[in-house]
Amino acid sequence: MQTVKLNNGVEMPMIGFGVYQVPDPQQCENTVYEALRAGYRLIDTAAGYMNEEAVGRAIKRSGLPREELFVTTKLWIQDAGYESTKKAFAKSLDKLQLEQLDMYLIHMPFGDYYGAWRAMEELYREGFIRAIGVSNFLPDRLMDLMVHNEIVPAINQIETHPFQQQVSSAAFLKEHGIQHQSWSPFAEGRNHLFSNETLASIADKHQKSVAQIVLRWLTQKSIVVIPKSVRKERLVENIDIFDFVLSSEDMQSIDALDTGESLFMKIDDPEVAKMLGNLKVEL
Repeated sequence: MQTVKLNNGVEMPMIGFGVYQVPDPQQCENTVYEALRAGYRLIDTAAGYMNEEAVGRAIKRSGLPREELFVTTKLWIQDAGYESTKKAFAKSLDKLQLEQLDMYLIHMPFGDYYGAWRAMEELYREGFIRAIGVSNFLPDRLMDLMVHNEIVPAINQIETHPFQQQVSSAAFLKEHGIQHQSWSPFAEGRNHLFSNETLASIADKHQKSVAQIVLRWLTQKSIVVIPKSVRKERLVENIDIFDFVLSSEDMQSIDALDTGESLFMKIDDPEVAKMLGNLKVEL
């Protein structure tokens, strides 16, 4: 498994397994277990996904040494704030049946994320978290966070796929030593991604699937990916991406697919901020 070194020296796998939209406890547990058996060592969940307990059971069931795993979870907006973050973190750790977390992220740039970050800085210094980061932060919010706090986020997990390549954000992250991580690398199949002529042509040339081409394109850009699939054959296929290399021509062809627009939500839209800020989940 290829890894990337974060800005605090911690090694993180380049490809992991995401569990967004896998709320059924038994299905989530079984899928994560199969992912671990297939060779995944990075598992990405969140309090807001409401499946941390299932992930914890799968990890325990796998019998893998803890030091081989890289486990990420995230703080939801309603728990942002200094004291509430400490409580939410302890709850997530308990659900995951872990004594230490590899990565803890602020899920959204809303609510009291200043208080949340200061709590996370303390948990990091105390050794409860190996690295801390953010998700869905645009460059202005990231800079604001960095200027007024001590620890620079290790990663920023943002929507990144062939149709939304985050060019300006990627440049900002690289400049400041923050690892770029992609959520929804397949855009959930939107814009007919799996039948896209450019991607299909490149896949045919390399005798790989479109999914494998997308993941290889991202990892060749040094972007960490967390694809999700509940089908065993697909999750096995998705991790098998390091035995070929895309040419510069291949890379440029995929780069040309960028629309520069989100296929999900504009994080800087006031109505999106209002909707998410008012969204309460049972944690």
